[in-house]
Amino acid sequence: MKAPKAPPSLSQDPELLRRLLRARDRMDAASHEDWPVRRLARVGAVSEAHFARSFKQAFGVPPHRYLLTRRIERAMALLRDTELSITEIAFATGWASLGTFGRIFRDIAGASPSTIRARARGNPQALDRVPACIVSAAHRPDLTIAVSEKRRRHASATNDLPATEVP
Repeated sequence: MKAPKAPPSLSQDPELLRRLLRARDRMDAASHEDWPVRRLARVGAVSEAHFARSFKQAFGVPPHRYLLTRRIERAMALLRDTELSITEIAFATGWASLGTFGRIFRDIAGASPSTIRARARGNPQALDRVPACIVSAAHRPDLTIAVSEKRRRHASATNDLPATEVP
């Protein structure tokens, strides 16, 4: 019996990488819009399953988590740099529900939007001398695990139960 042929490495397929980058750039440019895998796969001109698998392999996170990262980054910047209300920021960054925005923001950032805003205003720093790419990287939320997994771990730590016992 023949062993199954391994899929080609993304580093060997520059055309696929260009397509994935094109889709990622579209998400970056319009992170406030809905970007289901079907739409992204059309941008990348590949099947949905192939797109999702290739995107995760190329960028280290699934497309949905990448989009969440961009939305939260944008929300954090608006909280720091504008006087917009939290509700206005939630809707401007693509959230349909203020409750969902607050819950996911808290899960990812570790604090509520109002707490993040208070911290940013309470600690004026000389960030004008730091390159913008470094500031962005420092404020980028960590989405290496799913938000639901973070909640499950937090709940198990709070209740002193193993993570497998939490529904």
